[in-house]
Amino acid sequence: MQEQIDRMTRNTLGEALGMKLVKIEKGYVEGTMPVDERTRQPYGLLHGGASAALAETLGSVGSHYLVSEQGKAAVGIEINTNHLKGKREGIVTGKAFIKHQGGRIHVWNIDIVDEQDQLIATARLTVMIISQ
Repeated sequence: MQEQIDRMTRNTLGEALGMKLVKIEKGYVEGTMPVDERTRQPYGLLHGGASAALAETLGSVGSHYLVSEQGKAAVGIEINTNHLKGKREGIVTGKAFIKHQGGRIHVWNIDIVDEQDQLIATARLTVMIISQ
């Protein structure tokens, strides 16, 4: 599975932002992203859009993992991200947990934490399951 995910994420926003998938299990995905010149906003803080991109990437990969063998695909249709704490450098880790796994809709909660496991952002992602 990791080789397939690596192929899927080549030449994508996730690769451009330095995201790395760390763990993929049924209903759980974990990945990291650096806080650097690629992911900061003009005030020097982690950009909210980068946090949202990490959250959507993790949840979408998680849904893909759950449905791809059934000939289905997963596409994000809504994301809500709350930015709770600023971060200027280092690494953030996203931890995505599935909350609802229906036939057409998946809902994920994603927490983004710093190296001390302090909450930086939290997101809810809705994914639609479609035919490939």
